[in-house]
Amino acid sequence: MQPTENTVDIADTKSKDVEKSPATEYSSDLDLAAREDGVSATYEAKSRLINEYLQTEIGFGRYQVQLFLLTGLGWAADNIWLQGVAIILPQIQRELNPSRVEFATLSLYVGLILGATTWGILADLIGRKLSFNITLFIAGVFGIAAGGANNFTTLGALVACLGFGVGGNLPVDGFPLGAIFLEHVPRSHQWLLTLLSAWWALGQLFASLVAWPLIGNFSCQDASFCPKESNMGWRYTFYTLGGVTFLMWVMRYVVFDLQESSKYLIAKGRDEEALAVLQRIAAKNGKTLTLTLSQLQSVSGTLPTSSSSQPSKLSTAQILIKSLSSFSFSHVTPLFSTRRLAINTTITLLLWGLIGLAYPLFNGFITLYLTTQVKDTDGSVGATYRSYTIISVLGVPGSVIACLVVDWTRKNPGKFSLGGRKLTMAVSTALTGVFLYLFTTSTSSAAVLGYSCASGLTQNAMYGVLYAYTPEVFPAPHRGTGDALCSAFNRITGILAPVIKIVTTNADGSASNGTANGPIFVSATLFMVSSALMLLLPIETAGKAAL
Repeated sequence: MQPTENTVDIADTKSKDVEKSPATEYSSDLDLAAREDGVSATYEAKSRLINEYLQTEIGFGRYQVQLFLLTGLGWAADNIWLQGVAIILPQIQRELNPSRVEFATLSLYVGLILGATTWGILADLIGRKLSFNITLFIAGVFGIAAGGANNFTTLGALVACLGFGVGGNLPVDGFPLGAIFLEHVPRSHQWLLTLLSAWWALGQLFASLVAWPLIGNFSCQDASFCPKESNMGWRYTFYTLGGVTFLMWVMRYVVFDLQESSKYLIAKGRDEEALAVLQRIAAKNGKTLTLTLSQLQSVSGTLPTSSSSQPSKLSTAQILIKSLSSFSFSHVTPLFSTRRLAINTTITLLLWGLIGLAYPLFNGFITLYLTTQVKDTDGSVGATYRSYTIISVLGVPGSVIACLVVDWTRKNPGKFSLGGRKLTMAVSTALTGVFLYLFTTSTSSAAVLGYSCASGLTQNAMYGVLYAYTPEVFPAPHRGTGDALCSAFNRITGILAPVIKIVTTNADGSASNGTANGPIFVSATLFMVSSALMLLLPIETAGKAAL
């Protein structure tokens, strides 16, 4: 049915309002990147219109609060397992007596690489909703199973499988890359993407609070004799973490009415479904959406189609078959379509790669460092996990600080010539490197704990801003793929962390070739290099809405 003249006028007026509205002003950098990133003028116009209605009519309400909680739990689950594997290493070494306990971390990263790549790309092919619902189920099931492993080989295989599930949380939920959350939050609240990183810190804190009493009270104190029945603490820890992860999946799949991304739907030409999603979100927020299908389609200069010509809703199996049969690199090449965009994408990938190696070089083996770095403690299991819990607590304020800074730069863009996001990331990353250098000079328990807490705070601040920046520079049609590439680079380089640890230290943590602090020196240096690269990013996203 052809639109009435009045309908076209309304749509045209709305589109002009969107272009002129301060709430939807984009920088020329972001506009150019969006248009030349494989995003058609039709998609850009519709996306701007949806952004306007998200801001003015749908707003931030009950749906976004629930989505914030559930995506946050996904972020927490990721760090729960990164830290969960790090936590159990000393006890695994005592009970299972592997030649190198670092291979457990290596197994986790193999799974994370496959998960990040597979689920991030599938998010663009089959949609955010299906990917969002599957990942935690896999992690929960294999996490519980890993707790029952009777030998090191079985443990490594099961840890790799749980990593495959956990790895999919990052590009789909919002860590680091915000697809499912970013695309249904109004511009005025996009700063909450940074606050999601607090869940990452809370995940580490939760893992440490679970491990402290369980491993502290149900573990071998004597490495020379450590049978399974006297070393159940790490197994109880895995059972608990796996059960909690599975409960998160139940909340996602059964309790919460998750809607597919409206921007994903319009990118696939499914405008009627996109409008229905927006209407359901508005209803859940207690609002009424006035946007019509005619307005949505005519805003880009296209004619509205009748309901009968709209694509019907496909089943999960149909979506999988249709998407996989047409898979190509069409979501990858647009990320490098212009010189500026290619530079920004390349640096962003490098950052995730460098940090992906720097972070686990220290944090992935932190419990081992705590047991070998200082000589003025009683060396008990309980003392080690008490210190680890204190470090975890101090990581939470870092995410809050990052959130406050990101919100301030959103309200005051251009205050710094280097840009709000970039400068904040660079400073916090450089401080992390400095504190890790200082850690290597520490010989007392107080110094080790102090520098560990300081680096934990600045690392979480750095990650918080990076989490916000990364999805903002990728438009929705290619956001999942861009996020998946970043996450995959993060995991691919992370797999080198246990290799470096193995090469530079002996199984007991003593020096192999050089210094026992070799891995930490490498980590600190990589953070300093990353800080310099952050200042070279050509696109600043502070105060701008995401396409």
